[in-house]
Order: sequence, then C-alpha cells, then structure tokens
Amino acid sequence: MSVPSDDPFLVSPPEKKSGVKGFFSKESIPTKRVPTLCGTNYPLSIMFIIVNEFCERFSFYGMKAVLTLYFVNYLHWSENLSTTVYHAFTGLCYFTPIIGAPIADSLLGKFNTIFWLSILYVIGHVIKSVGAIPTVGSKEVHVALSMIGLIAIAFGTGGIKPCVSAFGGDQFNEEHVQERAKFFSIFYLAINAGSLISTFVTPVLRGDVQCFDTDCYALAFGVPAALMFFALIVFVCGSGMYKKYPPQGNILGSVFKCIGFAIKNRWNHRSKEHPKREHWLDWASEKYPKKLITEVKMVTKVLFLYIPLPMFWALFDQQGSRWTLQATRMDTDFKGFVAQPDQIQILNPLLILILIPVFDLGIYPLLRLCKINLKAVPKMAIGMILAALAFVVATIVEIKIVETYPATPKPGQSFLKVLNFADGPVTINGPGNIAIQPALNPADLQEPQYLTLNITGADTMALTWNGGSCNVHVIEKTVHSVVVNNSGCIDVVDPNKKPEKGLAAIRFINMLDVEVTNITVTKEEFITTIPGNVSRYETLKRGQHNLAAKIGVTSYTIDVGMLNFGAAYTAVLRSRNNAAETIEAVVVNDVVPNSFHVAWQIPQYFLISAGEVMFSITGLEFSYSQAPASMKSVLQAGWLLTVAFGNVIVLIVAQAGSLEQWAEFVLFAALLVAVSIIFSIMGYFYVPVDPNLLNEEDEKEDADQDKKKMIPDFFEMSPDAIVEDKKTKI
Repeated sequence: MSVPSDDPFLVSPPEKKSGVKGFFSKESIPTKRVPTLCGTNYPLSIMFIIVNEFCERFSFYGMKAVLTLYFVNYLHWSENLSTTVYHAFTGLCYFTPIIGAPIADSLLGKFNTIFWLSILYVIGHVIKSVGAIPTVGSKEVHVALSMIGLIAIAFGTGGIKPCVSAFGGDQFNEEHVQERAKFFSIFYLAINAGSLISTFVTPVLRGDVQCFDTDCYALAFGVPAALMFFALIVFVCGSGMYKKYPPQGNILGSVFKCIGFAIKNRWNHRSKEHPKREHWLDWASEKYPKKLITEVKMVTKVLFLYIPLPMFWALFDQQGSRWTLQATRMDTDFKGFVAQPDQIQILNPLLILILIPVFDLGIYPLLRLCKINLKAVPKMAIGMILAALAFVVATIVEIKIVETYPATPKPGQSFLKVLNFADGPVTINGPGNIAIQPALNPADLQEPQYLTLNITGADTMALTWNGGSCNVHVIEKTVHSVVVNNSGCIDVVDPNKKPEKGLAAIRFINMLDVEVTNITVTKEEFITTIPGNVSRYETLKRGQHNLAAKIGVTSYTIDVGMLNFGAAYTAVLRSRNNAAETIEAVVVNDVVPNSFHVAWQIPQYFLISAGEVMFSITGLEFSYSQAPASMKSVLQAGWLLTVAFGNVIVLIVAQAGSLEQWAEFVLFAALLVAVSIIFSIMGYFYVPVDPNLLNEEDEKEDADQDKKKMIPDFFEMSPDAIVEDKKTKI
C-alpha cells in the first residue's frame, strides 16, 4: 500500500495496476488534492459518508421501531417469541460484521464492500415490505418473506457496519487526530438524527395510516426501504472524493493463522528446554513477521478488554422489545396527542442529540477544569452504571404498572359484579338467606364495582329484585358479572385481565327479546347474539367507535363511545326507553384503562441515553484509535460483536421466561453492575498504545529477513553452484 506524502491533503499514487476501473476493480488511492470543508482539516468526502449514515440509520431504526409490534399484532406471535426473534435479528445484525470486515480488508476494499452489501440491504427491505402486505399469500408466506427480508437486512447492515465508520476515519490524515475524534461524534449524531426521525415517523405510518383495512406495516417498512436506496445513491455520488485504500490481503485470516500457529508452536515446545518469551504470541515469530505479531498483540489486547461489554448491550437493546411492550401497558395520551407505544423509543435518539453536545462542550471540559481527565475505560464503566440505574428505574415503573392491574381473588374469595337493568334495587343473599350486600340500584351502573364474596370451594348466591329472582353459582377464586333485568339474569365469567397488546377490548350481551345479527365495531365482527347470549371479547384500537347491528331488516348505528388503552368493556344491548323499535348499548368498564402514564419512562430513557454517550461513542473512538492501520475494520467488527452477544443474552433470558418482568429488570441491572466492576479492574491494567509507533526494530528485522530471502548468499556457495545459478537466471 502506498503511503501518504508530507502534504496533508495530497495522496501519493499507488503502483500501477491493470484491470477495469470503477466499482468493479480493486480500490486505489486517488492522485489528487482532497477538497476540504471551508478551509478546515475536515475532508469534504465525510459529508457524503455522514448523509449516507443518516439515511441508512433511518431505514434500519425505522424498520426496527415497529418490528416487535409487527410480530405481536400482525403475525400474532406471543410477547416472549416476539422478543426472542427481535433480539435474534438484532444479534445477527451484529454478528455479520465478521463477514463484512474481511471482505473489505482482503477482497473488495471498504468502498466496494459498502456498495455491494448496500444493494443486498435494499433488496432485504423490499422483501420485508412485500411480506407485510396482507393480500400476498397466507400467514406462512408472510412469515417466510419476513424472515428472508430480515436475514438479507442483517447481512447488509452488519456487513457495512465495520466499514462505514472505519472508511470515514480513513479520510483523515494521521496528524488530524482531534478532527477525527470530532468526526466520530458527528457520525454518532447522524446515527441518532436518522433514528430520531424514523422512530417518530414509522409508527405514525403504521398506526395512523390504514391500508388493507388494517395497520399499514407495508408502508412502515416501505419508507425505510426508499431511504436505504437513497443512502446508496448518496454514497456513490461521493466516489470521486474518497481516499480508497486498497485491500491489505486476508488480514483476518492472517490474524487467526498467526494466533493458531503461536498456540500450536507453544504446545509443541511444552516439554522442551527453550528460552522464555515475553508474550505467548512471540511463539509465532518462526513463521510470521514481527510487525504482524505486534499488530495482533494490539488487537488481542483490546478484544480481551471487550469480553465484559456485551452485558451493556443486553440492557440497551431492550428499548425496542421489553421497554416497548412495557409502554403498551401504559397511558400514552399527552393531552390530546396520543403517542404510539413504539414511538416512545424516540426519546433515545432525541436525548442523544441533546446529550452529545452537553457532554462534549459542558461536562467533559468542566471535569478537565477540575483536574479530572476521564480516560476511555472509566467513561465506559460509568456508562455501564448509568444503564444499570436505567433498569432500576424501569423496575420501579414496572411495579407501578402492575399495581394498576385488576385485583385477583385470593383463596377463599370470589368477585361478583351486578349490572342492574331492573326497575328496582337488587339484593344479594348468601346461604341461609343472609344479606351480603345492600340493595344495588340501577344508578349504580355508572360505575359498577366488584363485590368481594367469602367463598370456600363453591356456593350459590340468590339475587332478588322487585318481581324477580335468580341463583348464581359462584366458584372460589373466580370473577363474575351478572346482568339483571325484569325478566331474569345472565351470569358470565370475566377474564379479569388486561387485553393483550395494549389494545382495548369489548364484548356484547344481548338483553333484547330478539336476535341481533351482523354486529360490527370498526370492521371487527362479533358473533350473532340471540337473546341472553354473550359474545367473545374483541380487541380494538383506542378511540371513538360505532356499533353497526341489524335486527331483522332494520340496521342500527350506535355510538359506543371512547374505548381506551388497556381497558375491557361490556356493552349491554337493550331497548331504549322500553321502545321496541329502538336499541341502545350501555357500556360499562370490566377492566379500567391504563392509568400509569408513559411519561414515567422518561427517566429510564435519560439514564440509558447518558450511559450510551459515555459508553458507545467512547468505545467507537477507542476501537479505531487502538487498531493498527491494516486492522481497523477487524477491530470495529470485534466491537460490533459485543452488541451481538448482548442480544444473545436477552434471547436466552426471554426464552427461559420464568421471571416476572420486574424481577428480570433487576437481574439485568445487577449483572451489569457486577460486569462494570470487572471491566474497571481489567481496564486498570490496560495500557493504551499508539498503533502508528510500531517497534522500529521489528520492522528492521522483517526487512533484513526479506533481503535474505531475495539475495543469494554467494559467500556460502561453491563456484560451480554460482555458475549454475547464473545459468538458471539467464
């Protein structure tokens, strides 16, 4: 590889190579002056890289924001399965960098790797969008297309991940260290700006736009696909300005071979007398050059330090799974603006955009004024503690949410609710004609309350009212509703739990003397209800809903009012004012709406975002600065692998599924605190290195060995051998 000249903006030409120029040839460093931004040391080419990253992150996080609810609501998977697949996909996105990095370093170069894998990325988005169209095949087809699309996206985004940031760093000359450090902050701002906008937009496209008579997941996935295509176009437009360092050969393969040979050689000499070597990798010196061994030492030192890091990502990536599902059980009404549960994730990129300048321009300079200069490892350890505190807050929020759930009968108890439509009060009598409850008046329908009955096993309750009576068989630890009118009563068992997916639920009880057909509420059909019949619960989106029903040939439209998040309702159909030709639906609460507001999630998002600024940005820059020039993508891939293993941890815990959600949050917080302590101890013994200051003696020794291989030792050859050697060369 050619070396840049002394002119900071002039790159020396590479050796001339044959082949076709363009996207399909080996990359080379252009022989021209690199344009800069407004006379600064920032190359103009980084603008294309930053815009590309903004659009790519928009496409990725926009798709990912609605992914969990897509699994739950569209594919009808359970919460645990949805969480598992979500984190399996996220993990795959961060495993695939180990494929992209060697392709970039040994085969295509960073530019061509980004170009080709971006095409695969776009194709994956398109397949994922088609899989979300209800008219395209059966559920099995939707699942198959979704999985194929997600796998293509994972290989696309994962393949370019270690290349884009390293490619951006390559645009700077080595003496512009401060500018490069600022670039990584700007790069991270672009990531979060794209995430911020897409996390707000795609849930709106999903929930507020209707297509195919349902939530428009096809559009929510289609817009990110278009942004990824635009990202590819922007990246290609900057082609003429980039520094494109040619591939270095199979660097990752050389690293593994060097490590393998060192281990094998050390094992072969385990029982023999041999000089002690300073480092275990020095056992590879018989076969590999000193320079490579030194570089591998640098990489393995950093990778060893990375071992505890997956635990941070195990917590961080739950924003899109467990925290989103937590939001579905909360009130998301902001005084007229109703946020979608998956839209709450917007807090993270929004806070990142605020906190990056706060830390860079405020907190870090203030600490330096106080003679506190935080190095990379302490910053990352503090970031871990902040993430653990975020999960402590999430635990408190989860406990408060659980407190709003309907009460469950204890052993020896049963709950009974009476909906009185009779002309007079209803009295409940237990065994021995003992009055259990004072008379319930029809006015009590406004806010019907469950009565607590002391029941062991099973018993019969007698309900009496003016001109009528009925018996209700009550079983211990069950919840009942009894609908009473002048002609009798209907006893139904209540599920007594929140509707799934944070939606509202409603059922119908027919107290008319005739059959009601074609009951529909906002396109959700209910069973035909004969007199005394009770329909099943159907889940609906929050909002004002109308009931469409038919009695004989007469159609009715009835306003059933506002159905709220997490509430379950019973709508009793009866004659209005005892007029047979008109009907009404009296709607009562079975389960109260979500009452704990989603704004209480803000502190946990603030803490984990502050932790991300200290942990992730620092780690990104640290990975680049500690990597030798030939292995920057390799070390970036190692950094991204920590994210993959973090998602594997969540996947395992979600599949186990044996803990209450609040207890699971406590477990993750405790594990991260323990890991942060271990990481701090490991970091204390880590000595940062400058990859550019390789041991000169190693390079000189490698050069001397190369000369020996190229120049025959004439002093050790016989005259006949020298003559024969000359003849051979001629």
